[in-house]
Amino acid sequence: MKDDRKTPDPATSDDQLEAATGHGNGRRRALACMAWAGAGILWTLEGGVPRSLMLGNNAYAAERDLHAFSFVQISDSHIGFKLEPNPNPASTYQAALDKIKAAPQRPAFLIHTGDVSHLSKPSEFDTAAQIMRGAGLEVHYVPGEHDVLGDDGKSFFERFSPDSGGKGWYSFDQGGVHFVALVNVLNFQSSGLGFLGAEQLAWLEQDLRGRGGSTPIVVFTHIPLWALYPAWGWGTDDSAQAMSYLKRFGSVTVLNGHIHQVIQKVEGSISFHTAMSTAYPQPAPGVGPGPGPLKVPADRLRSVIGVRSVNFVPGRADLALVDTPLGA
Repeated sequence: MKDDRKTPDPATSDDQLEAATGHGNGRRRALACMAWAGAGILWTLEGGVPRSLMLGNNAYAAERDLHAFSFVQISDSHIGFKLEPNPNPASTYQAALDKIKAAPQRPAFLIHTGDVSHLSKPSEFDTAAQIMRGAGLEVHYVPGEHDVLGDDGKSFFERFSPDSGGKGWYSFDQGGVHFVALVNVLNFQSSGLGFLGAEQLAWLEQDLRGRGGSTPIVVFTHIPLWALYPAWGWGTDDSAQAMSYLKRFGSVTVLNGHIHQVIQKVEGSISFHTAMSTAYPQPAPGVGPGPGPLKVPADRLRSVIGVRSVNFVPGRADLALVDTPLGA
């Protein structure tokens, strides 16, 4: 199993931070759009082509007023982590939920895309659950690899997805959108990639069968469902099979955590979006010796961690995504 607790060189220079955020790196900027810092960005997809708007401008306000419903993605809270760059991730987790509560539009629910805890300890799960209860919102969870240590996720599933039959994957509908929660942090492959498995893939095929191609689909999981950077285990070994079931739909949005930064990719009608952590950032793909907590100056931490809101308007295929750092 890939362990993202490896810590890069503490003497991280400004040049390295610029490289990690994609500035000045043409190859990586061509691969993806990265938003680690600065103001939040609204992403809309028009004909499969991403368009960005800065938060607070008139176009964003107009979009927001039209939303039939919105939900918020939160990820990689790592409660129990005690090292640099964030020895108190519970405080930034709380700050993220405070930001959500202060938003002018109350979301319909939250989704948490894994690594609720750092070491799967009951006390970590308890702390995370207590903080989340303060949001006063329905929450849908999937586990990260840090949530399934020692018992293959049994404790996590009992606490956070008790209606999944102990398997962790499930689906639900909201406002005309079909949501699918997938688990890809069990049975890691020798390559270190995530894995869905035959049983879950068969369930996914059956779950989607009979749904019209115009149904908007939102899939959420922990590890990316595309080969973002396989050398670091940032991908899912059997994701191609899952994508084959999804490609007939006109609008598919795939959300994940795990890599602690915002990167997007569009393939036909399927858009992939990774999310910031509420605990700490990680290096950009291929920058430095490997994945792990990226040390940043204390006054910059809240510019590279944050939350995401997702907005849906009936009759429109695109979903609008707003990624907002805690310091914004």
